[in-house]
Amino acid sequence: MSKIMVIEDDRALAAQVKEVLENYSYKVVMIKDFQKVEEQVQKERPQLIILDINLPYFDGNYYCKRIRRASKVPIIITSARNSEMDQILSMELGADDYIIKPFSMTVLLAKVNATMRRLYGEYAKLPNTDYISQKGLQLNVHSFQLQYKEKIIELTKNEYRLMKEFLQNPDQVISREVLLEALWDSDLFVDDNTLTVNVTRLKQKLAALGIKGVIKTKRGVGYLFDLHEMED
Repeated sequence: MSKIMVIEDDRALAAQVKEVLENYSYKVVMIKDFQKVEEQVQKERPQLIILDINLPYFDGNYYCKRIRRASKVPIIITSARNSEMDQILSMELGADDYIIKPFSMTVLLAKVNATMRRLYGEYAKLPNTDYISQKGLQLNVHSFQLQYKEKIIELTKNEYRLMKEFLQNPDQVISREVLLEALWDSDLFVDDNTLTVNVTRLKQKLAALGIKGVIKTKRGVGYLFDLHEMED
């Protein structure tokens, strides 16, 4: 079950958001002590955060910036501030999306679902731990680190998204369209060349770990992550 943290001081709104998300099988954690927001984020390690701007003590942009320094967890900002500059500021501080209050619960749910699909894949495939693993190859879903035996390498955001798709769908052809969708970012245009470049870079990083030939190109279709190429 995917965990979502709601950081909202309007108790009525927070309760409504919690009810809607729980009806769609999300586990929802509410922030109650607004003097210890960062500590609670670190403790709970949610898969997504819904963050209000107007909060006690510090505003949401402050927390967004602080959270982003330590985590790549997706953050959806909610705010009554509707100017373009407010939205741009939040995005530049690390937010993944911005919803203007008042908003409908249908819109919020759609944005939550879209973000979860884009960053983690289908809900049934979400990992129950901090790692996605195949034959000793481990992908840390929080730090974007890829580890094999004693070696660890850092992945970019796009490399991470591709690696996650491959590890969750081994030994089957994944179409270029599916992989392009995984790379899609509202702030960045993604084309076929972007996919090719990132797959090539991912192959190079896997080779640096001692894993070669595991990503196979299926011309005109997509790619296959072949576990048979890895040692048992």
